[in-house]
Amino acid sequence: MHPCPSIKQDGLRMSTPRELLVFSLDALRCALSLSVVERVIPALKVSLLPNAPSAVRGVVNVRGRLIPVFDIRLRFNLPGRAVSPYDRLIFVRAGARTVALIADSVEGVALCDEEDVVGPGEIVPGLTHIEGVAKLNDGVALIHDVARFLSIEEEKALDEALGGV
Repeated sequence: MHPCPSIKQDGLRMSTPRELLVFSLDALRCALSLSVVERVIPALKVSLLPNAPSAVRGVVNVRGRLIPVFDIRLRFNLPGRAVSPYDRLIFVRAGARTVALIADSVEGVALCDEEDVVGPGEIVPGLTHIEGVAKLNDGVALIHDVARFLSIEEEKALDEALGGV
């Protein structure tokens, strides 16, 4: 585990730490609250989902369930690229739905006190899809907010696209 600066080496903490799954997209380090992560697996073949929102790369079949796969690179204005067998799929609960996020790699779990998380408005006002920025001992990670990932319109379009499968 990677501790944040406020977590002392002897393990003493001022408050209950937050657990974050740290992953990367190119050189950008991101994180998710571990509480929403179901599992991480090597990338699977992603099938196209017609009429889905642009952030949806397609779907994967996991034990008979079709799970939408999101390319969050688009949310950060990173260049798109094909899914590699070396990529990882991070399955998360986003409201009532399970979705998969494509990551280049997964570093692991980091413990972070709330005092080591800076709100997105303190860095760049208007950042969407970001819950905050975690200050880690070896750098920073943008904490992705899966609850606000899709707009209401995109959520509706995804439901309609999945209904047609």
